[in-house]
Amino acid sequence: MGKITVETCEIEGLKVITPTVFGDNRGYFMETYNYNDYKEAGIDQIFVQDNQSASKKGVLRGLHFQIHYPQDKLVRVLKGEVYDVAVDLRADSPTFGKWFGVLLTEENKKQFFIPKNFAHGFLVLSDYAEFAYKCTDFYHPNDEGGLAWNDPDIGVEWPIPEGMELIQSEKDTKWGGIKEYKAE
Repeated sequence: MGKITVETCEIEGLKVITPTVFGDNRGYFMETYNYNDYKEAGIDQIFVQDNQSASKKGVLRGLHFQIHYPQDKLVRVLKGEVYDVAVDLRADSPTFGKWFGVLLTEENKKQFFIPKNFAHGFLVLSDYAEFAYKCTDFYHPNDEGGLAWNDPDIGVEWPIPEGMELIQSEKDTKWGGIKEYKAE
């Protein structure tokens, strides 16, 4: 392997990946994805769609998931800084409803692997951020699900600086909590 370092998280399946960056006076080079390296690290997925978004400071996207067409995701920040969160929605998991967060920045170049059946969201901490992610299934607009970003039963500790005004889509302000999700 050698080109990536993989940290496992306290929630099984989640992984934080740090690529090897080769830099000199011209700039830097890194592989952002190499199937063989990821397979060796236990991430043996075929990604079928790449997405990219841009957001300004205070944007909170999530917590999202696909209901019938769940996706594995490999996420990273191209520009800026975000706090990225995954919530375990696997019904048979001992960590169901637990969350894990990681700071992804253009400087640390970390990536976050989120398996199927996790809710996902992020908060933009820099003035501007570009976010990219690979998915193992296509987006199905009629298959969206979500959880309230501030559900006390999940208890995500978002690093919201004092005075930061959150910016959300209308849809993201209306999701229910994990108790409603379990009842479905």
